[in-house]
Amino acid sequence: MFSIEHDFDATIVTLVDEGETPLQEDVIVSTFEECVTVQQYDPRTDRTQSITLSITQMKDLIAAATLPEGVYTRRK
Repeated sequence: MFSIEHDFDATIVTLVDEGETPLQEDVIVSTFEECVTVQQYDPRTDRTQSITLSITQMKDLIAAATLPEGVYTRRK
């Protein structure tokens, strides 16, 4: 399951893990004009972990999700 929210300066997608246990914490993906952040709460450390991707990195990740093993370059 996931939800999509549109804020003033970002689009926020929340991914909820469903199915068999053990389940993972929700993943929150926030898309801004210049970057994308991915956050997930870590119960082991009681902290939210966060990474920031450039828009180019995010586009590469999306493309990689459907490709077989290998090294690729996206055309602009």
